Amino acid sequence: MNYTVEKTQNNEARTTFELTKEEWHNANMQAYNKNKSKYTAPGFRKGHVPYNYLVKTYGEQVFFEDAINFAFGQYYFDIMDKESEYVLVDGPSIEDIKLNDDGGITITALAPLKPVVTLGKYTGIKVEKVEYNVSEADVENEISKLRERNSREVEVTDRPVQSGDICDIDFSGSVDGVKFEGGSVEHYSLTIGSNSFIPGFEDQIIGMEIGSERDINVKFPEDYAAEQLAGKDSVFAIKLHGIKVKELPEVNDEFIKDSVGEESLEAYKAKVTERLQKANEEKAKREIEDKLMKLITDSSDVTIPDCMVEKAVDSLVQDMEYRLMYQNLKLADYLKYTGQTMEDYRKGLVEPAKSRVKSQLVVEQIIASENITASDEEVDAKIKEQAESVEKSFEEYKAGMPAQQYDYIKNSIIIDKLFAFLINNNKIG
Repeated sequence: MNYTVEKTQNNEARTTFELTKEEWHNANMQAYNKNKSKYTAPGFRKGHVPYNYLVKTYGEQVFFEDAINFAFGQYYFDIMDKESEYVLVDGPSIEDIKLNDDGGITITALAPLKPVVTLGKYTGIKVEKVEYNVSEADVENEISKLRERNSREVEVTDRPVQSGDICDIDFSGSVDGVKFEGGSVEHYSLTIGSNSFIPGFEDQIIGMEIGSERDINVKFPEDYAAEQLAGKDSVFAIKLHGIKVKELPEVNDEFIKDSVGEESLEAYKAKVTERLQKANEEKAKREIEDKLMKLITDSSDVTIPDCMVEKAVDSLVQDMEYRLMYQNLKLADYLKYTGQTMEDYRKGLVEPAKSRVKSQLVVEQIIASENITASDEEVDAKIKEQAESVEKSFEEYKAGMPAQQYDYIKNSIIIDKLFAFLINNNKIG
């Protein structure tokens, strides 16, 4: 098989490969074997009609499309593997097909190539330093969270509802005297002042006595997610079953020792301060890296093919689906609530997708230009750390490691080296 590969002005790989008569016949036979079970003919069992009979009956083109697909699978991708300087970013499309006089076939295909990046300035850039300091309020906030986690709910029976109470209620909502779907729940736990419900709902429960019932009037916001209720006046029938209050523990050395194992409140504060400072340093580091990359990316030039943008949009959509999944929501429901179609939503992701792709391409180009690599020894050191964290031997852990995990570790080392290079070769301050 003869072939040629050339780069077009549109940054595509034009690949032309010529199959001999025998090679083209083999592709047709593969197509025949795939499809022969579909055919019947007088005198033959179903699936046993000879190839030549089908060609004579239905014409030379009977298996043409599948034969082309087999030819691609067998030859095209082998060619592109050999021609490794051509990096494809999407599948090929057929530009031309020509049946040769000798019974063979010539196929020409186009495929978009990874775009060429013209890097802007990426060293000697001045970036303002970012710093975050741990305040006393930050530490107190962590202690408050600890108290919340160790709080308990205490039943109250001798007074009406106050702000901050946890109320056990039944509610049933109606608009114009008609109950609406999802508007009725029994024994719902509602914290008064949490603003979990529409404005005015929680305030009107204040003052209710245990066992009492009350109708409250509220108006749904104009931008309420359920369009059939948006802007509507409604009545909720409320029944109060019980009241609880959250009781927070007193903060002292004994509480700290029991809850987190530290010897004293001061020791815990010191440990929290250290942890928050490390988090702040990491946050500041990321922000500086992001600023650097934005300046470098903005000053670089690259023409991004549509297929790469579409793939990035797909990835952003998938990211959103995962985030919603953890909130027990589906993307279709989210789009409905926000009044968007999928087409509208995808259009809104085009610019972020372009930015993501451009940044990725710029990163890859700097890595290539500076020849930043990860050695086998560096990768093995990271693998050893992971093995120790799960109490396995290095050999056992590495042997069971998927190829994707190995590649991830290697790439993470390279990215860490890239940003270390950028930090060391630019002016931070």
